[in-house]
Amino acid sequence: MPTNTFRSETKVPLPGSERKALSAATPASTPHTTLHTTPGNITVSVLVRRKQPIDPATFAPGQHLDHATFDTRHGADPAAVEAVQAFASEYGLTAAPATDLGRRTIHLTGTQQQLEEAFGVQLHPHKFGTQTCRTRQGSIHIPETLSPHITAVLGLDDRPQAKAHFRIATPHASNVSYTPVQVAELYGFPTNSATGQTIGLIELGGGFAQADITAYFQSLKLTPPKVTAVLVDGGTNSPGDPNGADGEVMLDIEVAGAVAPGAAIAVYFCPNTDAGFLDAITTAVHDTTNKPGVLSISWGGPESSWTQQAMTAMDDAFQAAAALGISVTVAAGDNGSSDGVSSGNHVDFPASSPHVLACGGTKLVGSGATITSEVVWNEQASNEGATGGGVSTIFAKPTYQSSANVPAPTTSAGGRGVPDVAGNADPSTGYEVRVDGQTMVIGGTSAVAPLWAGLLTLANAANKTSAGLANTALYAASEAATFHDITSGNNGSFAATKGWDACTGLGSPVGPAVIAALKTGK
Repeated sequence: MPTNTFRSETKVPLPGSERKALSAATPASTPHTTLHTTPGNITVSVLVRRKQPIDPATFAPGQHLDHATFDTRHGADPAAVEAVQAFASEYGLTAAPATDLGRRTIHLTGTQQQLEEAFGVQLHPHKFGTQTCRTRQGSIHIPETLSPHITAVLGLDDRPQAKAHFRIATPHASNVSYTPVQVAELYGFPTNSATGQTIGLIELGGGFAQADITAYFQSLKLTPPKVTAVLVDGGTNSPGDPNGADGEVMLDIEVAGAVAPGAAIAVYFCPNTDAGFLDAITTAVHDTTNKPGVLSISWGGPESSWTQQAMTAMDDAFQAAAALGISVTVAAGDNGSSDGVSSGNHVDFPASSPHVLACGGTKLVGSGATITSEVVWNEQASNEGATGGGVSTIFAKPTYQSSANVPAPTTSAGGRGVPDVAGNADPSTGYEVRVDGQTMVIGGTSAVAPLWAGLLTLANAANKTSAGLANTALYAASEAATFHDITSGNNGSFAATKGWDACTGLGSPVGPAVIAALKTGK
């Protein structure tokens, strides 16, 4: 390859990489100020093209691929890897070896000035609360001949990307609370063991202490699950703030572990950036050591807060999960139909990906195995949240929703309805959990994603097969038999109605019927 071949080329915008100018952030200093904890070093994640596109036929039970076959068919294109490595060398960047071809990720490391030159950007420090981050605006630019090889470049901008979708209950005399086991009983979950299964949790902060896990599960008279921390991109298992991300981590572990007893849990800790989030997901999807069969994600943000390249890359990772037989459950958000945006209706991503099971929230009242009342979670009048839901402006309506009564999208590209399913989420009927030595009651759609992850894990164990992308089977199932149809309440702009709706999807689960719907006849 001739010397300086990339430097001599015209640079073109990387499709989908545009970032809008910040309006609310406060400048902290000037460009080229050292921004990273390791002076002079910044690492970015470069996603390269696949050898060949993923065939949706592999999403179906019985058609899933093993990791070796997936990597052979759909791993990183060797020509793309070679091109990125040559590009890195020319700009003085260090390219980490591309050892996991399924992830298609090459990490490039260099100084701020080297990366600015290589990718045609300017990085500026901005404060988000007490955190100083790198930000950019406009598009990333890459040499024209490199453009066909690269699908995303993430990590140049390391602003916080997502929020945890949990709500700590505000004390009210009318509140009730449940253990996860009691919620599972109300939904008829079987008490069968999920031994041999692994649930993966994606966490963008916080941590867990084994002593809390042991004490909590002993209080439920359950054997504590084996919990493994997997650290991604410098992420850490750092407990210490019961009102912060620790609440999310412990809620996820305790709900998933309690409703799917016997399952192991792998917790993937990563930085709260678009690069960290994606890298954690791809690490989990291609983890042949822990082998999670279901992933639960309780973090997200409005579609409008993401770059198109990040959403496309993450949706692509969820397609890989579906092809490998891995189910992904995602919280639909806790800020009603606006998703916390000042105007208009918005849905949360990654819940809006058509290749995940989006989980909305209800207010559940009952005792034992009897549900007395279940309505849409909406406590916005007291500033205590409401289930997310609505229609994507980015992702088209998937085939499995063709018969669902999804409202018309506001963009020609959109149409995917959110959520798919629901479960107890109102903090006023929340979950009793233990966080940093304290007993707390927590709700939010953050609780629904691990609840459904536990149910899918029970299904995988009982059916002796992987559900993978469960959406197709669930939408095809008898709705009356498989779900508690929620017909009362709203999340702001959308009201519950008979059948699917943009508050609670198909409804909350009838455990045994869900498991039966996911069975492939084996």
